[in-house]
Amino acid sequence: MEIVISNLCKNYGKKTALENVSVTIRSGMYGLLGRNGAGKTSLMRILATLSEPSGGEVSINGIPIKDISKIREIVGYLPQDFSFYKSMSVYDVMDYLGLLSNIPDKVRKERILTLLERVNLKEDMRTKVKALSGGMKRRLGIAQALLHNPTILIADEPTAGLDPEERIRFHNLLRDFADDRIVLLSTHIASDIESVCDKVVVLDDGRLIFHGSTEELIQQAEGIASPALEDGYMYLLHQMEGGVRS
Repeated sequence: MEIVISNLCKNYGKKTALENVSVTIRSGMYGLLGRNGAGKTSLMRILATLSEPSGGEVSINGIPIKDISKIREIVGYLPQDFSFYKSMSVYDVMDYLGLLSNIPDKVRKERILTLLERVNLKEDMRTKVKALSGGMKRRLGIAQALLHNPTILIADEPTAGLDPEERIRFHNLLRDFADDRIVLLSTHIASDIESVCDKVVVLDDGRLIFHGSTEELIQQAEGIASPALEDGYMYLLHQMEGGVRS
C-alpha cells in the first residue's frame, strides 16, 4: 500500500502552490507539516481527486490519480471546511452518504452506529446538523470520512474546533485506523504530529523540504538539551529562510 508522487506541480495562474514534489508514502501514520500557504491543502486536494495537478504524476496503490472513480473508492477525505445538510439529523446524514457509497443496508447501519460511538456522537444521532456545535460538526466530518472504510485517509487540519479531550479521542481513532492503512494528517501544529505520527512530510513554499521519521526531524534541533518536534521543525524552517534549499 503506497502513495507515489513524482515531480508534482500545481499552479494557480502565476502562483506556484507545489513545485516538483516527489515522495513515496507507505502504510502508517504520516504528518504533513507546514505553515499556512506551504502547499498542504493543494497536495491533499490532488490526492482526494478534487483538484488536478499542473504537472507530474501521482498514483495510489498503483492506480493513477486520473482514475477518479477508483481512487474515490479507496480514499477518505476530511477537508478544513465542509458542510452538511443542515435540516437532516446526524444519523440521516451518515445514512444518506452511505447510500451514495452503495454500502449494503445492514453493513451501513452497523458501521454508522460504530463510528458515531467512536466520535462521541451516538447520543446525538437524532440531533439536526444545524444544532451541532463546531466541534460536533468536526467529529461528524471525521465519521463521514471513515464511512466507506477507505484504505487511505486524508485529514486536513482535523482537530480544528475540538477540545483537548476530543483531540485525544480523535488521535486514538487515527492510531487504530492506521494499523494497516495510510493516514495523512495535515497541520501547522507540530505537537499534533508528535503525539500520533511516526513519519513526517514537511512542505515549505510549495517544496518538499523534509521526509523522514519524527525522531529525525527532532534531531534537526542541534544544541537543545531536550528538543521536541516543534524545535526541529522551527530549526528546519530557519535553515530554509537562510537560503539552504534542497
